[in-house]
Amino acid sequence: MFGVSLGEDGAELRPLEPWQAEEYFAHLERGREYIGRYVGLADACHDLESSRALLQRFAEKAAADEARIYGIWLDGTLVGGVLFVTFDVAHGTAEAGCWLEPAAAGRGLVTRAVRVLIDWAVEVRGIHRVEWVAGAENAASIAVARRVGMTKEGTRRGCYLHRGVRQDMEVWSVLAPEWRELKGRA
Repeated sequence: MFGVSLGEDGAELRPLEPWQAEEYFAHLERGREYIGRYVGLADACHDLESSRALLQRFAEKAAADEARIYGIWLDGTLVGGVLFVTFDVAHGTAEAGCWLEPAAAGRGLVTRAVRVLIDWAVEVRGIHRVEWVAGAENAASIAVARRVGMTKEGTRRGCYLHRGVRQDMEVWSVLAPEWRELKGRA
């Protein structure tokens, strides 16, 4: 219910809510090491209680219009997700992100889901700038930014501590006029 089709392969984008914590935790367990290479969600959700707490925090942030989290289901199984890490309507900015378990990689699911998110943010909510921040070594995430038409703005050197190692983070973005132009070409 309340899902958006991501194509003919049975993929669907839906809100990810606290009542789905068991399914979310099981999904993280299936892909914990793969997801955790670059994404802190895997380390933040180490059991059912912490998984439920994370989804509850996102529910509260969604209610305050400050962030959102969505799951990607493939044939009825949660296999990944996309989110707005931040969502600031007053300033017209948002930061999007993603994660995916290995069994679902390489199908374009995240790219399709991110396009839905950006389109909703720009066309429905009036967001002017959608940002994407990815580890400089995270080739898959950077490829998503490229495929949806974002522009690389630069690299924040050594700015993110992940699993005890300082990471360089690339910053990508798309502005509302650019997004509309990209959509017009499709």
